[in-house]
Amino acid sequence: MKPSFPEPPSTLPEAFERAAAHFPERGIAVFDSRGRASERRTYPEVLASVRRAAGRWAALGVRPGDRVLVCLPTSWPWFESWLGAMFQGVLPVAVAPGAAFGAAEAQIRKVEGLVERLDASRTVVTPGFRRDAERAGARRTTEVAITFEELSGLAPEGSTDRRPEPAEIAFLQLTSGSTGQPRAVAIPHRAAIHNAIASAQAIGAPHGAPAHEWAESMVSWLPLNHDMGLVGAVFQSLCAGLDLVLLPPGVFLARPRKWLENLGQHGVTYAPAPNFGYQLCVERLAAEAREGLDLSSWRAAMTGAEMVRPETVAAFCEAFGPHGFRPETFRPCYGLAEGTLAVTFDLEGQGVRTRPLPAGAEDAGTGLSEVVCVGSPVADTEVRVTRPDGRALAEGEIGEVEAKGPGIFAGYYNDPAATAETLADGWLSTGDLGFFHRGELYISGRLKDLLIVRGTNLMPHEIEWLAESVTGGGGALRTGAFSVARGAAGEEPVVVVEVTERDPEKLGEIGHEIRSHIGRALSLPVADLVFVRRGKIPKTTSGKVQRRALREQYLNGEIERLDVSPET
Repeated sequence: MKPSFPEPPSTLPEAFERAAAHFPERGIAVFDSRGRASERRTYPEVLASVRRAAGRWAALGVRPGDRVLVCLPTSWPWFESWLGAMFQGVLPVAVAPGAAFGAAEAQIRKVEGLVERLDASRTVVTPGFRRDAERAGARRTTEVAITFEELSGLAPEGSTDRRPEPAEIAFLQLTSGSTGQPRAVAIPHRAAIHNAIASAQAIGAPHGAPAHEWAESMVSWLPLNHDMGLVGAVFQSLCAGLDLVLLPPGVFLARPRKWLENLGQHGVTYAPAPNFGYQLCVERLAAEAREGLDLSSWRAAMTGAEMVRPETVAAFCEAFGPHGFRPETFRPCYGLAEGTLAVTFDLEGQGVRTRPLPAGAEDAGTGLSEVVCVGSPVADTEVRVTRPDGRALAEGEIGEVEAKGPGIFAGYYNDPAATAETLADGWLSTGDLGFFHRGELYISGRLKDLLIVRGTNLMPHEIEWLAESVTGGGGALRTGAFSVARGAAGEEPVVVVEVTERDPEKLGEIGHEIRSHIGRALSLPVADLVFVRRGKIPKTTSGKVQRRALREQYLNGEIERLDVSPET
């Protein structure tokens, strides 16, 4: 018997209270960093622990409206720190944790920049991160850093019955999970609630009922600093009254079977993942490694956060069809942090559907001849495709995707200029290219230079700065970074570096150092590293790297590579 489903809440604290009252036997299970054991708490237990944490934030002197950064891995300390702050009216900001064996230098710089720009009152970090920040001279971070152990040792203070208004900002979501200067997207309570409920309705459309009426659980490995992990997994499960099973991202990357095993162990379930997650399952799990899996209870496999690649979908269906996975389980969707999360959703439940790219889409940068339908706008949301002058385009014509509705963000925190560039008359300019066909949206590329690799947003300059920190470039010698499509693997980064060095062996050593530097900072392998002579990277008259022109030269084989020893 399915639990009764009360009226939707209006704020996130109300959603937790409702889940505790109406779904007391359900809750959240969080696996440890090795994926060997999990600790499960029912929703009443979660609510009690979060209220205690809210009181500890009050005891620490943090007040409503203050900003706190939570730089912790997927864990119960993350939940208590982030949710406790939100219950207190503080604006929590989830930040990717440092590297497993000490915080990467680039991550420390990122956190230091965020502390300064957001004027953060506190940053919750691991003891190792704090030590590394101290050694790196990150003064502001060190001043406001606190470990979860220190926070949890405080005696709760004050009332935990604060009642926010639906229009009040609930949290700040960073637009990029990497080392650049991400913008802080301000998400009101009502936007978070609307998006979670609208998504549950969209997921349930092919089943004739909202997700809560037929699903029992969600299983996710997505990082909680990513909107798909936070809104798409945590808030959706909460508002739908589902059991939520969380695996740390590192567990999935090392053992993708663990995710699939859990999808078969918690009743009727659904789960989100970017394209690369499905591709990883195909590549890492040979036929013998798939034995014993039962995916017959997996009713919706949401795929988004990056371009959905038809070849990945076909390979996944072929590999896991014998284990109960059905092609119609795939549910493409489209969203972004500024839309809280979901903007469009496949409502048909017929599996992945594609169309050829319309004329004029050759430069979209996806490497695809056909693109996937990402469905129709979620409830109460409008989507249009426009010309550069803002005029709407007809079906089949490619233009910039714009969205308007209750899930659209309230603006970038303390950045009115950026907000004005992106948000006008309630319409969000996404920077993505797309077209409509029979009322459904197809994403065909991007207007902006943003790279989306393995579902993570990366600004090109972040990779370029890391390469130039090795070569000493950045002045007369420049670096250009862009992404290219690598078949089912999706987009992968290419780095082109101007150098004065000509010796192949020395270039090999430099190349190895650049790859290592980028790998440590971003956990990102470089698909191709190209050395060229000074002045060979196209630039504007003001000296800015013309990344699109550079990418075209690369794809056309027009770049004059310098010889490099095989060691790179």
